[in-house]
Amino acid sequence: MNKIITFKDFTKVDLRIGTIVGVNDFPEARNPAYQLTIDFGELGIKKSSAQITTIYHKKDLLNRQIVAIVNFPKKQIAKFMSECLVMGAVKANDVYLLSPETKVKNGSTVN
Repeated sequence: MNKIITFKDFTKVDLRIGTIVGVNDFPEARNPAYQLTIDFGELGIKKSSAQITTIYHKKDLLNRQIVAIVNFPKKQIAKFMSECLVMGAVKANDVYLLSPETKVKNGSTVN
């Protein structure tokens, strides 16, 4: 377990639901990854990279809803600017995307 945080610390994390509307290969990435374009509704479109190429095909990711942290600062990854952090569970070095059980409005908060 990591360091214990307070509830106040947790409330600073802005977790939102978005829909993947674009997926591209990311050959410049150090590890195999995709470049994702994600629609967060009123928050707009954000981009992220994700090392999920071993278990997800590009066509399977399109229109999939995901959970992401949207209030991290932008991060340069090769020639790509990541604007959010897509959340996933790790099993045997593979990342499985976290998704809502049912379709919800893009930009919905995760509590």
